[in-house]
Amino acid sequence: MQIGVPLEVRAGERRVAATPETVKKLAAFHSVHVQAGAGLGANVTDSEYEAAGAKIVATADELYASSEMILKVRGLEEQEFPLAKKGTLVVGLLSPHDRDRMEAYARHGLTAFAMESIPRISRAQSMDVLSSQANIGGYKSVILAANAYGRFFPMLMTAAGTVKAARVLVLGVGVAGLQAIATAKRLGAVIEAFDVRPAVKEQVLSLGAKFVEVPLQEGESAETAGGYAKEMSEDYKRKQAELIHSRAVQSDIVITTALIPGRPAPVLLKEETVKAMKHGSVVVDMAVEFGGNCPLSEKDRVVEKSGVTLIGYTNLPAMMASDASSLYARNMLNFINLLFDPKSGELKINREDEIISGTLVSMNGELVKK
Repeated sequence: MQIGVPLEVRAGERRVAATPETVKKLAAFHSVHVQAGAGLGANVTDSEYEAAGAKIVATADELYASSEMILKVRGLEEQEFPLAKKGTLVVGLLSPHDRDRMEAYARHGLTAFAMESIPRISRAQSMDVLSSQANIGGYKSVILAANAYGRFFPMLMTAAGTVKAARVLVLGVGVAGLQAIATAKRLGAVIEAFDVRPAVKEQVLSLGAKFVEVPLQEGESAETAGGYAKEMSEDYKRKQAELIHSRAVQSDIVITTALIPGRPAPVLLKEETVKAMKHGSVVVDMAVEFGGNCPLSEKDRVVEKSGVTLIGYTNLPAMMASDASSLYARNMLNFINLLFDPKSGELKINREDEIISGTLVSMNGELVKK
């Protein structure tokens, strides 16, 4: 099969969907074409791709014209849809909850797989791009906070006196939140963490943080069957707001990571809470791309409001594009291998496989996910 790896065109996207490591493995069975400069944002040169067995093509037009499968980080942008031939397979982060965009894949006759929809099962862990990229985002969020915070993270005892450790509050304890806790702990901060799911308490404690929670009512559940947080009752939200306010005003740094799949990010850090926080505090809103956990955050901007610095970068993994691309490309390779017969190497889309059926958005002009 002719596999194409284009240069990502979305602003600020420095990642690439394949690396020399994965190209070498793909090139053993397929022809791999890489657009010139596709890996430069992740510090991968064209010559490295060529050494791994890829052919470098000059333009996106040439790449799409010669490709039967396209590997992407972000889904196709508006200007890319006309370039893809009917019947082309597209694999990437396609925003499956955006119905208009999903209909565009079907309308152009493409077979598309959304990597965000990889099911949370043991067999799919090696393909879980959301986890691999969230892990990087959680780490980078703490580094950005430490840079913006005008004081030390650890407690320091010096001849001039003792400097208190920074107090960090992490809201949302998924993969990103856990990595944020671990990174802040390595830097010496005192950490508290909140999540609606009581099941994550043990993980929080194992990383050396304190878990703060709103007790659930009998029979009340805080997570979906897939393990994600779900929308809570109004009474719970009221108690949650009171708890977060009381903890945030005592914190120096707040990192928010809470998302609900397919819905706007829940507001956890209200405007009045930010106004009550200590002057010089820092907020990193990792959910800003989906509306933000704080209404004062601004997309792809660092702003100061009421003496608090709010960091609202929408693509933290792209700030660490080399490692992010390496992990993403391995996730992609593991998924792509499911699409081919292991003996013959021929394309074989088994729609009875729950990983394939879970990620399949459109097939030959048919919108699969209604």
